Amino acid sequence: MRTPLHRTLNIGILAHVDAGKTSLTERLLFDTGAIDRLGSVDAGSTRTDTGELERRRGITIRTAVAPFALGDLRVNLIDTPGHSDFIAEVERALGVLDGAVLVLSAVEGVQAQTRVLMKTLRRLRLPTLVFVNKTDRAGAREAGLLADVRHRLTPHIVPMGTVRDLGTPAARTIPGRLADPDFRELVAEALAEGDDALLADLVAGHVPTARELASALADRTGRGLAYPVFFGSALSGQGVAALLDGIASLLPPAPATDRSAGASGTVFAVERGAGGEKTAYLRLFAGELSERERVILRRREADGTPGEHSGRITALEVVGAPAAEPLTAGGIARIRGLPRVRVGDRLGPVPAGDAEPHFAPPSLETVVRPVRPGDAARLHSALTALADQDPLIGTRALPGGGTSVLLYGEVQKEIVAATLSTEFGVDALFEPSRAVYRERPAGTGEAHEEIDRHGGHVFWATVGLRVAPGEPGSGAVFRRDTELGALPLAFDRAIEETVARTLTQGLHGWQVTDCVVTLTRSGFIGPVSTAADFRSLTPLVLMRALAAAGTRVYEPCLAYELELPLDALSAVTAVLAAVGAEIRATSGGTDSWLVTGVVPAARAAEVERRLPALTRGEATWWTAPTTDRPHPGEPPARARTGADPLNRAEYLRHLGRV
Repeated sequence: MRTPLHRTLNIGILAHVDAGKTSLTERLLFDTGAIDRLGSVDAGSTRTDTGELERRRGITIRTAVAPFALGDLRVNLIDTPGHSDFIAEVERALGVLDGAVLVLSAVEGVQAQTRVLMKTLRRLRLPTLVFVNKTDRAGAREAGLLADVRHRLTPHIVPMGTVRDLGTPAARTIPGRLADPDFRELVAEALAEGDDALLADLVAGHVPTARELASALADRTGRGLAYPVFFGSALSGQGVAALLDGIASLLPPAPATDRSAGASGTVFAVERGAGGEKTAYLRLFAGELSERERVILRRREADGTPGEHSGRITALEVVGAPAAEPLTAGGIARIRGLPRVRVGDRLGPVPAGDAEPHFAPPSLETVVRPVRPGDAARLHSALTALADQDPLIGTRALPGGGTSVLLYGEVQKEIVAATLSTEFGVDALFEPSRAVYRERPAGTGEAHEEIDRHGGHVFWATVGLRVAPGEPGSGAVFRRDTELGALPLAFDRAIEETVARTLTQGLHGWQVTDCVVTLTRSGFIGPVSTAADFRSLTPLVLMRALAAAGTRVYEPCLAYELELPLDALSAVTAVLAAVGAEIRATSGGTDSWLVTGVVPAARAAEVERRLPALTRGEATWWTAPTTDRPHPGEPPARARTGADPLNRAEYLRHLGRV
């Protein structure tokens, strides 16, 4: 007999570092009876930060899932990293959420990462509650903080209470009650800012009833048009009960779907056990999934080509549910038995309106080598395993035993190094990080090579390609001017896949993006031609076409936000100018300056190192990947892996064709 259906709500806890996100997670679990004692970030005893590195550093590194119950509502609480180096991890988690709680510190207020998170939440229209934490800390603010939230995050906030004895250990949260006419009027006025009908009612002297207002608040919150703000303290528990009520009444649970529909879901996290076995976290959007089922997972490979793999689920554990319960739409399960599973894999068809997730690529690259030369194979295997948990690190083997790793920042590099040592037993040396550049076609170029029917052939294949600039952000697009079916499917697929693979190393060694590659001619001879002929010839033709088009190298940039003391502006802007940073806006000027702009990724760490001396340690610096820009001067080159198709003789010797 099946367990009765529950409503399921998947929520994320998001925050800037040190706002109290993990402490709030711990308090929610404790107050709902999911755990029997409170853990401590300082003591390294929290439920969601289970890794040794997380406990040691006191930060969340990997997404974790913890369930609790509110009546018949099953809540899966997803704790995400707060550091900007792990922003891709956060955005992956957002794709499987029904709602979010954004945590602010009542002392520090709106911080740089908070602004970025809110921009993302607003773009996704994800229903969100705001929890202002640390109201019992000296320096806590209420009115001033709400003004900052309206100005720097969103004007559409609805304060859900107030705080007595703010900024003292005796601070007490006073929740608002819709039965109170004064509070009901405040909520109505806040909602009326985006509701003309409600505004007209208020002007006419009609204030909605408590029930009408509760319904309106839930509706606007559920559509991402209003943001209720709760005050409290995760450590003392003040205000948490009101927040739990808001979670249950204001955030819409996952919609129910037909169980007979085909299963559709997303893998958003992968863990590895001590023996290397993988456990994947899968959010199901439609259908039903049970243990022993065979599934097909689809993904987009690093070179842009589609891929898929299949396997049988050997174990399925629905988060927060009794054993043996099947996974139904809206739920999250830990699944095992899929050795090739990777973060971002999709099960079944993509839900309507749900586009392929896109993340800004990492802007830094480092080369990792083993301390002990005999560990080279183990090191590469360990880094490949880490890429399963975060595919964006993009490992590639280099000659001499080194491995290239893509990163978002230096903190992430430290985490990778420590993980290799503690979890894989491999000590590694990391070269200084350098920027990851991109190439784009500067013009249009064509090349082709025909089968030489007089006996001088090297390949039994004809391939002609044209390279042209593509739309910004389009990546690498493959098209055909030849008639579909002119080639056997295996030969056609060999060309397309090889084009994607070849574009990972352009004229200067960097990945080529935002280009259109068109197959202009093709040919083969009966049973003699093979797919291998097309795979071998395509790089030669493509690189000749790319050389005819020419490429321009672009440098990765980071958007930055910098808050600094009034008297430090001149010295800091001089440093920004010296490293080639752009200053796009400067605001404030009363208590401090807020400077925003773009800085070359290769120089960001230099700015961060110099700020403490220039600002007496009072600066707040935050960066995130943004669009790149043409590199000034001589373009930097990147070492190639494998034979260079631009050098025909070397390439043919590599293939054994001469």
